[in-house]
Amino acid sequence: MNTALPVVRLKNAWRSSHPWIFQKLVEKPAAKPKPGSLVDVVGVDGEWIGRGFYNGHSRIAVRILEIDPAVAVDEAWFARKIAEAASLRRDVLKLDAVSDAWRVVHAEGDGLSGLVVDRYGDLLVVEFFSAGMFRHREWIYAALRAQFPGARFYSFAEEHVQKQESFDYRPVSSSGERPEPAIISEYGVRFRADPAGAHKTGFFADQRENRQWLSQQVAGKRVLDLCCNTGGFAVYAKVRGAEDVVGVDIDEDVIEIAKGNAKLNDVRLKWVQADIFPYLRDAAVRGDRYDVVILDPAKMTRDRDQVIPALKKYLDMNKLALGVVAPGGLFATFSCTGLVAEHEFLDMLRRAAYFSGRTIQILKVAGAGADHPFMAHVQESRYLKAVFCRVLD
Repeated sequence: MNTALPVVRLKNAWRSSHPWIFQKLVEKPAAKPKPGSLVDVVGVDGEWIGRGFYNGHSRIAVRILEIDPAVAVDEAWFARKIAEAASLRRDVLKLDAVSDAWRVVHAEGDGLSGLVVDRYGDLLVVEFFSAGMFRHREWIYAALRAQFPGARFYSFAEEHVQKQESFDYRPVSSSGERPEPAIISEYGVRFRADPAGAHKTGFFADQRENRQWLSQQVAGKRVLDLCCNTGGFAVYAKVRGAEDVVGVDIDEDVIEIAKGNAKLNDVRLKWVQADIFPYLRDAAVRGDRYDVVILDPAKMTRDRDQVIPALKKYLDMNKLALGVVAPGGLFATFSCTGLVAEHEFLDMLRRAAYFSGRTIQILKVAGAGADHPFMAHVQESRYLKAVFCRVLD
């Protein structure tokens, strides 16, 4: 054990390999380390547990990074972990062959709790989910520069994370100014990734394999992309030969980006800025029917107490969406709300089909791409649910 680090002792026996240790399980250390400080963690009897980031202000008191007492968590440790993460994407998954946009670090899935890094061409977008990762950001930047020489950086932390983790940070780019968007390619389809002007980290790379799979089913079809955001599914569909494509989103800014993405690929689509609830009710009254309908709403909640209301909203929008699918058509529905389990989402879909009077045949259940790995003992990293159905009647 590195005696130079403060020691945090647990109140109760610890029989878990999960990297999160919650505040109620931890004795307050006498040294009062600053949020995000490295500490050694020992059990109630003094046995070694691990080494990680401590935050006395957060619900998650400790994020374990290393369980070998002989291994220091230092700049070299970060360099090794980030090199391993990059190698997985390049050498094992061989993602460079299909795209220059992929997730470099997926937090706990890569053993780096509280850190997400996305690559968009020459632009690396770094998102901090913990005070520890924020506090040690220079080590992270150095490790990323070693793997991506000459890359531009844009880093940020969402406001609710800063509040929960007790740190302040304004978005920063390597140039000191708002970064220029990156133009990326994915299975031959081009997109503009703008981390300073869109939801998430600038582009939804987690849907890459889902976009590619669905796009192989759309030639000559009429396609409706609901909650289309920057037009990922819609643009893919038109590029792959769909006859007519309509993209609908409530956010005017992302619709403008979607229009630009269509132009990048020299395709023409119809874009509608609207709330999908009244839009779908009006479409049903008109008798509109589509061969392929995609429903990919934003995250519904971060609060476990709001999961039931979130499922109710999913139910309502899926019922309406099913109402505009032509008999024999395809319906692709998604949830990126991590607190909603896959079995809960599938049960919601069962009820949506029942209440809308449709019979659905599930063809494929999927999730995020392989560049978003998750550990078997950290199911929280598996957030995206993707269900592809055929509507039989």
